[in-house]
Amino acid sequence: MFGADKGTTTEDRLNGKKLSIGIVQARFNASVTDALAAACKAELLALGVSDKDIDHVTVPGALEVPVALQAMAEKGKYDALVALGCIIRGETYHFELVANESGSAVTRLALDYQLPIANAILTTEDMPQAIARQDEKGRDAARVAVEMANLLESI
Repeated sequence: MFGADKGTTTEDRLNGKKLSIGIVQARFNASVTDALAAACKAELLALGVSDKDIDHVTVPGALEVPVALQAMAEKGKYDALVALGCIIRGETYHFELVANESGSAVTRLALDYQLPIANAILTTEDMPQAIARQDEKGRDAARVAVEMANLLESI
């Protein structure tokens, strides 16, 4: 939820110094997804992830994000992945299809590969809602990726 109380985490779980992170960005609604990617990458760097340990690829849209995530997961070199996209409700059922299918595929990949995937594929009613969320959700995705990578390493 936008602006929700997200609780706190210990600082050791937000240490990205030894992590390798893959980012998959949908280009559809590029003004929003470019901002998501910029905020995500800036936060990863702030958390100590080295620029050389961040791989960033783009795909046409949200439905293509899981295929690229799967290819990255299969390489076995990433500690966590990030899914970035923006789906804005239109006048047809297409919104539900893209939102539901991309979301369930991202979750399925995370479970199948036991690999944290921060899902920041925005699903909004309109462009102003997307713009209002782009920076915060990009930063959140970076923090989730780093925290979950460190958590899974410690379990």
